[in-house]
Amino acid sequence: MGGIKTIQQNIAQDLSKLNDIIKDALNSDSALMHRIVSGFLESKGKQIRPILVILSGRFFGGVNNSVLYAGAAIELLHNASLIHDDVIDESKERRGQPTINRIWDNHISVLVGDFFVSASLHCAVQTENHNITAVLSRLGRELSLGEMSQIDNARRHNIDENTYLDIIKHKTASLFKCCVEVSGHATNADTKQLDDLMKFTELLGLCFQIKDDIFDYFEDKNIGKPTGNDLREGKVTLPLIYALSKVTAENHDEMVATVKKNELSSEEIAALIEYAKNEGGIEYAYATMERLRDEAFAILDGYPRKEAVEDFKELFNFIIQRNK
Repeated sequence: MGGIKTIQQNIAQDLSKLNDIIKDALNSDSALMHRIVSGFLESKGKQIRPILVILSGRFFGGVNNSVLYAGAAIELLHNASLIHDDVIDESKERRGQPTINRIWDNHISVLVGDFFVSASLHCAVQTENHNITAVLSRLGRELSLGEMSQIDNARRHNIDENTYLDIIKHKTASLFKCCVEVSGHATNADTKQLDDLMKFTELLGLCFQIKDDIFDYFEDKNIGKPTGNDLREGKVTLPLIYALSKVTAENHDEMVATVKKNELSSEEIAALIEYAKNEGGIEYAYATMERLRDEAFAILDGYPRKEAVEDFKELFNFIIQRNK
């Protein structure tokens, strides 16, 4: 079990080329834009999505220039959505670094996000593949609608598990699926292999978001207490959804009434987090991820145990086990 670092080492050459494409796409004559973009790229994270694109290319038979440009386009579009999300959520920090809107202001942040979108389109055009461009167009639409659905459901206090899974399928898993789809189009992949790997990565995307949501129930070392950011924004995630589904649990009615309030105090958020933990919500979320992982691994069991297949499984394990 080598973990994410081993996977990154296995694809280091391709990942380096992809990052060079991103850097070139973001080049401009604006000194201010260059300064902001350079700072942003210094904290690019683990690059799960570019890794997925490259691993998919290898799974389908080989990484070519179209795969790399498509991967760059997806990463740029993803980062554009993060920059815009930070404005919407008034976030002050991402990946341990101050957000663009914190350092500068919302106006500049939105413009930088728009610049990333245009850079994504530039990379998509370089693939000279209409199918890839169509995938990216659809992805932008799904990301926007997924976020809108989450806001709408938060306002209407829809807190059932099926609604939650549907939201994260559109908001997060769609992006993971597209990483596979663009590589499939770039390599003329076999239809069945493409369908199978897209199903695998959709399940991977669901687990990625569930794990992200779990983090919100535990102490943030910077502030010394559970963050509760999701609840603060009206978002009810899987651990609490499960806890609230136990109608015979102590304080159930009180917790349901609390979560339906339009604004929550810090004390109420802390109470809901503790309730989710006490009623087995965290354990249920982990069990759900393990069930989804078993379903995903079964999809790949019919394929030879080649490096790309093993790396996909290793990546899935990392997503569940990661601590940030």
